[in-house]
Amino acid sequence: MLLTQAPSFLPVLPPVNSAHRLALAPIATPHRLLLGPGPSNAHPTVLEALARTPIGHLDPLYIELMGEVQELLRYAWQTDNRLTIPMSGTGSAAMEATLANTIEPGEKVLVAVKGYFGLRLADMAGRYRAEVVTIEKPWGEAFSLEELEQALLSHRPKILAIVHAETSTGICQPVEGIGDLCRKYDCLLLLDTVTSLGAVPIYLDEWKVDLAYSCSQKGLSCPPGLGPFSMGPRAEAKMLARQGKVPNWYLDVSLLNKYWGSDRVYHHTAPVNMNFGLREALRLLAEEGLEAAWARHRSNAERLWAGMERLGLELHAPQHLRLPTLTTVRIPAGVDGKAFTSHLLNSHGIEVGGGLGALAGKVWRIGLMGYNSQPENVDRLLNLFESELPAFRPGAALAGAAV
Repeated sequence: MLLTQAPSFLPVLPPVNSAHRLALAPIATPHRLLLGPGPSNAHPTVLEALARTPIGHLDPLYIELMGEVQELLRYAWQTDNRLTIPMSGTGSAAMEATLANTIEPGEKVLVAVKGYFGLRLADMAGRYRAEVVTIEKPWGEAFSLEELEQALLSHRPKILAIVHAETSTGICQPVEGIGDLCRKYDCLLLLDTVTSLGAVPIYLDEWKVDLAYSCSQKGLSCPPGLGPFSMGPRAEAKMLARQGKVPNWYLDVSLLNKYWGSDRVYHHTAPVNMNFGLREALRLLAEEGLEAAWARHRSNAERLWAGMERLGLELHAPQHLRLPTLTTVRIPAGVDGKAFTSHLLNSHGIEVGGGLGALAGKVWRIGLMGYNSQPENVDRLLNLFESELPAFRPGAALAGAAV
């Protein structure tokens, strides 16, 4: 006998709502040369690694890869820190992890603010119920050891947080000596290395840095999605001595260590393909060598700086504090900076960033990071500034109409 209706044990479902159903072609993105503040273009070898067939996040081969990634991150940061891992999340996740694991409610955190990302550190620290104290410098300057020591003496914080490579200003904060001050005043040193790791000299152990974080999409030549994190012994001891649980389960390093440590206990489903990519990015960095990578970034930055000045453009950061990875160029008077960067993107496929916060509308931000730090990219951009920018200067339209 044929059944004429669905069996009674199957649920009766309502009609499917197709209002949001789209009929799309396969994704097709244009090629862009990303010379803004990030992300930068990933190395082709890294992209090939991302496309490999996934394996399980507890597969013995993946566990072996985890160890390789950790060891190569230690090389990139010049540290022996045991707790050095890539957080499953962007650089902001690693940023938050440094604070979530070490702040207890009511503790004083001193944030040295000299740009947009110092403000973000202060915001995050406050969300973990720290007593946040800030000291500030104009967006284009760095802190002296004397200024930092005076603040440590006055406020006696548990943590001093400072940005090494301030992406909003193009300023590279000198770090030598700050770790010694933090030990003198019994506090931890937390360092943002988002726009410096892999491209600018960093010596976590030599500088006595207790906590550091970065991202995958800048100097490491990998797409965004992972947040390198490193915790030194002093910070680890503070975390283990805390009175309550870390108030962020996903970023709790005491739990993550059981997965990334020798136990390899399941914590979350790691983004295995992103770690394939990071492994290759770090392998390529080790193959080039840190000193060679640092020198390459410096050489190409100096090529850009000299070229911009030849064109009569003014650089925002003083030369002795300039980042090799991120250059801030002051927008000439009367020029619509956003219109020019839109033109570069839409007509030439090149991304250049605008200013943030106090520098919004005042500077362009040009990134030369990782795979993108190449002389041919510098020359291409300089040629476009020379040939295209005059049309955006005051009076250009009138001059064109007169001709």
